[in-house]
Amino acid sequence: MVRLVEPPQATVFPPPGVRAVVFDVVHTLVEPAPDVAVVYHRTALQHGVNLGPAVIRDRFRAAWKRQEEIDAASRPAHATSRSRETERWRRIVADVFPGTTAAEAIFTDLWSHFGRPDAWRTLSAGRDLLLAARAAGLPVALASNFDERLLGLAGQLEPLTLADHVFASSEIGWRKPAPQFFRIVEERLGLSPDRLLLVGDDPLLDVSAARRAGWHVRAVG
Repeated sequence: MVRLVEPPQATVFPPPGVRAVVFDVVHTLVEPAPDVAVVYHRTALQHGVNLGPAVIRDRFRAAWKRQEEIDAASRPAHATSRSRETERWRRIVADVFPGTTAAEAIFTDLWSHFGRPDAWRTLSAGRDLLLAARAAGLPVALASNFDERLLGLAGQLEPLTLADHVFASSEIGWRKPAPQFFRIVEERLGLSPDRLLLVGDDPLLDVSAARRAGWHVRAVG
């Protein structure tokens, strides 16, 4: 006797009851192109510093982790501002290129570079979900640990241009995974947690944090 097995049902997107879809940005909707290590390498070369992309990649990861630990240990944890986000990136660049007098000039060029639309490329999985949310007639928001540069990019870079609201950590004063980040987004959208869906790639900063906040979650990447 042949047993017929029903195929798994596709997950409904957006889920019933959701009234707005909130998207993380970096590695969810867009990603650096070329990648960060290559951009750092090329920028450093322009200032007479020759460090290979593989070394840069390892140092960048360590520097990024160090800054995340600093924010988690601060009081209150994960509070931020425009000045803190600028300093975060200045310190990361200094840790990637220690002992060089060109670090500040490299930082300045990198800060400018990643604020331009041509530094990024669209990720199709995230874009398709954003388009699906729009097709369902729901408002779409961006909510990211990016800094104020996101405000300019959102007006120029597809699919960010399709968002109705933009929430950058430097502007609301908190970074994910702080519960305050999610509370402020809820307040500004005028919706309760159970009416919101976060689409994001990071298991801790997006997925786990949003679930703790009581949101629906869709992981990508």
